Amino acid sequence: MDGSMEGAPGAENETLVADDKVRAAWLYYVEGLTQEQIAETLGLNRIKIIRMLAAARTEGLIRIRIDGRAARQVALERGLIGRFGLAEAVVVPRARDPDSTAALVGHAAGTWLSDRLRDGLSVAVGWGQTLHLALRGMQPRPIEGMSVVSLLGGLTHSRSINPSAVARRVADLFGADCFQLTAPVFVAQPEIREALWREPTLRELRDRARAADIALVSVGDVQGNATLFREGLLPRADLASLRKAHAVGDLLCHFIDAEGRLVDHPVNRRVMAVSPADLAGIGLVAIAAGGADKEHAIRAALRASAAKALITDESAAEALLADA
Repeated sequence: MDGSMEGAPGAENETLVADDKVRAAWLYYVEGLTQEQIAETLGLNRIKIIRMLAAARTEGLIRIRIDGRAARQVALERGLIGRFGLAEAVVVPRARDPDSTAALVGHAAGTWLSDRLRDGLSVAVGWGQTLHLALRGMQPRPIEGMSVVSLLGGLTHSRSINPSAVARRVADLFGADCFQLTAPVFVAQPEIREALWREPTLRELRDRARAADIALVSVGDVQGNATLFREGLLPRADLASLRKAHAVGDLLCHFIDAEGRLVDHPVNRRVMAVSPADLAGIGLVAIAAGGADKEHAIRAALRASAAKALITDESAAEALLADA
């Protein structure tokens, strides 16, 4: 029997070694684990991990980015594309520490976006912890005639993440023009929101966002540790009423139900952000979010946005496909 035949023990072992190599690279270079922690996670000894990381560098798997897909990642990507009618899916390995999920997914999202940038492109950008961390995966370079549009208003006081700052930083990385939604992300009354959208400059920004070539957005869930509540943009007291209104997550700070429809809640009438429905005319919408706990929010966001690209992690991908 030909030893190179697919399914032969030798080929299977080679695949397992290659998969471990890719996982070790993600754990070391992106999640920041020590070699000892990686050895414990993969069930291998530290010397083997050192050799794997050295081989990954020699073989060109690692530059500043990780070029390699484990077999499990590829299978999940194909499953997501088929199940949700996507054009693209990127699945990163499951984080050893769930708190690192945003860093892994964000890094992959930044790399994904960088690979698609070209002269004259218009990019619309959301916000959140994942997109804030996506900046680490981007490859800075000048791009002629590129523009970046923020899809959300900003904050007068922010501790770490300001919705409008993500777009500004993306623009700075590529020498692009930046168009900001110069209003608070949440206003006090619906009437104020309506008046602001009547401003010609803000209407022009919304039209510019609707006509973007690419949009990169993230998804929040309805939990106390979600960015909106953790960063104090909304009081935790709103959680109970949002759940009662059947909200399962937020997309661009608009709360949506399991079918991707806006819920009837006062928060949705006070938000200064481009709506999920406005994403319909954008050339390619990508959602970046991970973690099994975000399954329902991601599923709803895919429906709300008609996104054709999903960047996520193994745990979320498995949860999304489990109900297929």
